[in-house]
Amino acid sequence: MCSVEGIGKKGGMRIGVIKGGGGGASGGERVEKWKKSSRMKVWIIRATTSVLLWTCIVQLTTLGETWGPRVLKGCPSCFSHQDSSVSAIEDKVPSVPARVIPPKRVYKNNGYLMVSCNGGLNQMRAAICDMVTIARYLNVTLIVPELDKTSFWADPSEFQDIFDVNHFITSLRDEVRILKELPPRLKRRVEMGFVYSMPPISWSDISYYHNQILPLIQKYKVIHLNRTDARLANNGQSLDVQKLRCRVNFNALRFTPQIEELGKRVIKLLRQNGPFIVLHLRYEMDMLAFSGCMQGCNNDEVEELTRMRYAYPWWKEKIINSDLKRKDGLCPLTPEETALILRALDIDKNYQIYIAAGEIYGGDKRMASLAAAYPKLVRKETLLGPSDLGFFQNHSSQMAALDYLVSLESDIFIPTYDGNMAKVVQGHRRYLGFKQTILLDRRLLVDLIDQYNNGSLSWIQFSDAVKETHERRRGQPSKRLVIPDRPKEEDYFYANPEECFQQPDGQLSST
Repeated sequence: MCSVEGIGKKGGMRIGVIKGGGGGASGGERVEKWKKSSRMKVWIIRATTSVLLWTCIVQLTTLGETWGPRVLKGCPSCFSHQDSSVSAIEDKVPSVPARVIPPKRVYKNNGYLMVSCNGGLNQMRAAICDMVTIARYLNVTLIVPELDKTSFWADPSEFQDIFDVNHFITSLRDEVRILKELPPRLKRRVEMGFVYSMPPISWSDISYYHNQILPLIQKYKVIHLNRTDARLANNGQSLDVQKLRCRVNFNALRFTPQIEELGKRVIKLLRQNGPFIVLHLRYEMDMLAFSGCMQGCNNDEVEELTRMRYAYPWWKEKIINSDLKRKDGLCPLTPEETALILRALDIDKNYQIYIAAGEIYGGDKRMASLAAAYPKLVRKETLLGPSDLGFFQNHSSQMAALDYLVSLESDIFIPTYDGNMAKVVQGHRRYLGFKQTILLDRRLLVDLIDQYNNGSLSWIQFSDAVKETHERRRGQPSKRLVIPDRPKEEDYFYANPEECFQQPDGQLSST
């Protein structure tokens, strides 16, 4: 039995010690049961409290996403320097419902894919779309792509400096897992140099990645693709593959809020003065040196451009006949030639012409004839102050992103050379409803220009010929040209992603 022995008094209360006796197990059991019951109650209270707190956090987050931006917009003095007139354009845009994050796609992860993009902004943009698609169909985890920092432009921008990285990751979570960096153990291995790196074969079918690349990923766990431009074929892919490429391009690759906001400001300033045309005048020093196109350049300029071409070992073509290349339509139009073409197309001289380009080689001297024909020439540098663009200086890809946004919204987009920006913007404008894009036939145009300049054609004959040539080159619905044996010569997928928009019957034509 249990006995209680008195060991003293305190305040009139007897203090004792419970001692276990020969058959007194029942008292111990009651104490033990009481302890277990107390612990259970504490656990239940903690669990219930955690659930309630988590529910409150989720509800507050949802309310914050829905109402937070509206509340902040109501305090312009705190968060915005815009005046009330800025909302005039934004008010016309229908309100966008709160974005719903898609559920995660559950799949067995076969490994990790690292990619290093090469080239300018739009070359890298297309490559990113391809690499996301490849990662999804290989069931691997994609690491946020590394951007080119060693090209001619030497832009130090990281992915998150140009694109909204969190939107990129979350908007694609139902297709592929994307991480900002490798897990720590694998990251250490890569930093020590233990990574399999290779350039994939250009214009490859998705089956190439299944048969050749996936086994390498499964073997090494991490693989690094170090050149990613034009690595997935334009044609012959399944509809799901093509649609995912478009989803990444048109929905997941959103520029940072800072770039988007500045783009809206430029568009607003242009819209205040009526319609505007974006002229992608590809007449920068690097373009001329790379292409070897010296039309209209003096001897000193020809020598300077030639030296530059030889200075870059990856510009493989060194000896170039500029005149022959021009006649083949492989040179960008000069500012003087461009002025003639715009006039021949009856572009109103009172239209604003926004120059989407870097610094024009030859400066104001080369732009004189174009400025005389179209006095409302503008650039981002003339529309915005130094303080607005200061952050973007020496970041060519971020400046190109600004031009990209303006190009999408223009009444007409006219590229003078079919480089990567011309192609990708053309395709994006098709996706937005076949917005007018005049695709210049340079091979025919230089012949017409030469005939006009030597007096073989009158102005009326010249103008009629230019207009007739471009009647069906304005971004209308058309079939993409397929050349199975010569993928470099066929139409680029991102210039005309026809699988990604609904076409009315009978609207597609061959061009």
